Amino acid sequence: MQSLTESQIRTSFVNATVRERKSATLPSGFDRIRWEDIDFLGWRDPKLPLAGYMVIPTDDRLVGIMLRLGGRQPRTRPQCSFCQDVQLPNEVAFYSAKVAGAAGRKGNTVGTLICSGFECSANVRVRPSAIFAGDDPEAVRQSRIAVLRDHLGGFAHRVLGQAS
Repeated sequence: MQSLTESQIRTSFVNATVRERKSATLPSGFDRIRWEDIDFLGWRDPKLPLAGYMVIPTDDRLVGIMLRLGGRQPRTRPQCSFCQDVQLPNEVAFYSAKVAGAAGRKGNTVGTLICSGFECSANVRVRPSAIFAGDDPEAVRQSRIAVLRDHLGGFAHRVLGQAS
């Protein structure tokens, strides 16, 4: 992912009001992010415990998404919809996002299961075990990165109200 400025992040939000954009807290350690190691920027807002944010690069634009942590979380350990890691070192939570535009103002939302701390980029980059990797662990790792990017793009399109 290419590095982003605070202004680029704030203007990328497609489902947030101007006030919400201005009040969003940037991720801690923003100046130390290793952009080359992530496929999207995702973080929780320390001031608003139920708020989260994602910025997803798509083919033609940045899609910033304001998320809301679901009130009732799954009882069993679910699989993240983005990284689909079966050996997750972290929790997965249900997040919802208002759809962009008029549909979102009417209350339409989309939801998905995401690693609660947005660790998906790190999860797909972990070297797979021999059981999952076969003869070419790097090919498996690259495939997992590509699948993550596809899932992120699909979610961005759903929030934009477009078919993915």
